Amino acid sequence: MRNIFLVIRREYLVRVKKKSFLIMTLLGPLLFVAFYAVVIWVAIGSVDTKTVQVLDESGLFKNEFKDSETIKFDYLTSTLDSAKADFKGSDANALVYIPENVIKEPKSVRIYAAKNVSMDLKSEIEKVIEKEIEDIKLGQAGITHKILEDSRVNVSSKTISLSEEGEKTSSSGAATVIGGICAFLIYMSVFIYGTQVMRGITEEKTSRIVEVIISSVKPFQLMLGKIIGVALVGLTQFVLWILLTTALTSAASAILSDKMSQQSPEVAQEMQKMQNGMPSSGMPGGNVENPVAEVLSAVSSLNLPLILGCFLFYYLGGYLLYSALFGAVGAAVDNDADTQQFMLPITLPIIFSFVFAQFVLRDPDGTLAFWTSIIPFTSPIIMMVRIPFGVPAWEIALSMVLLVLGFMGTTWLAARIYRVGILMYGKKVSYKELAKWIFYK
Repeated sequence: MRNIFLVIRREYLVRVKKKSFLIMTLLGPLLFVAFYAVVIWVAIGSVDTKTVQVLDESGLFKNEFKDSETIKFDYLTSTLDSAKADFKGSDANALVYIPENVIKEPKSVRIYAAKNVSMDLKSEIEKVIEKEIEDIKLGQAGITHKILEDSRVNVSSKTISLSEEGEKTSSSGAATVIGGICAFLIYMSVFIYGTQVMRGITEEKTSRIVEVIISSVKPFQLMLGKIIGVALVGLTQFVLWILLTTALTSAASAILSDKMSQQSPEVAQEMQKMQNGMPSSGMPGGNVENPVAEVLSAVSSLNLPLILGCFLFYYLGGYLLYSALFGAVGAAVDNDADTQQFMLPITLPIIFSFVFAQFVLRDPDGTLAFWTSIIPFTSPIIMMVRIPFGVPAWEIALSMVLLVLGFMGTTWLAARIYRVGILMYGKKVSYKELAKWIFYK
């Protein structure tokens, strides 16, 4: 055990002290937050106010087009020909022509512009005209627009879990998002850190450093120490990323909120009302909950301690299971080019797991979900998708036991290959040759 701990310590410190580790640990969250912050900042600050001229021959749309922060409407009283002639020398972005017979022929509306107008502007103009025409036709039929609006009902249901502990509010949306994020993190970590184990072993083998190390450490101890050492590096990086991302996201949200409030006083007023628990005046009926409180309520409805504990277990279990196989591949070959033929059988179950996760999100209690969350090669990703939705304790226990047994099996298999391949040079290895190494005494 002492030798294993020495290898773990060496692998951990060597990687953690690298400048690349420190730079990526610090820059990773910063680049992630900065990317989205810049996108939102540019989206908010780059919208210019557009001027739209309206020539309404029908006289039905006077003052129906309301000015906004991004669009300003000017009503014209001239003829179409003179309006088009004046438009060419003006700073207006578009000219909307509404003919006199627009009620009978709504498709006769024309939008003139020096170049193509955006879909948002086109949709907003069409929406105003459609609404006014609908109101006129409904009025002619004896139905006011208010009656029609009152007849529309927006159903918003709440999901409640019934268990032995009683009723508990749940959130399928939050479960889907949390499960998907956990599955994606495990999927990426298996590839990233498993590949690090493989390349580290290959580099030591090709540089002949391993010959010196093997003289004082058994091959199995060296392989296990490398696997666990890289796992601890991954956990350290994940923890730092979570802490830094949370801090940077909070700071970026505060800055962007100030930017948005400066751009739109009305939005700031509405946000202030919602923060104070008051209904938003811009919504029908004012029965709109605070979106921040709604998100926090949805997340708090989940069993977060169970999700976090299971994530750590399946992160380590999935990584250990696959990194043992990656380590065996690294010991069997002499260079990175030769690893490709052995990578496919290892990576296929991981890829299948991520693909199956899309179907499991739709039916987390189905047959596919059950079996793929039990099989060790797919359970780290699939079970993390299912857990936020609620999984019986016996299924989680069975999945964990089988994952531990799977790790022990792959470690034994990898150790058999590792002990022979780590000191073998200059020979092209085939699957038949690997099978012989496994049964060597």
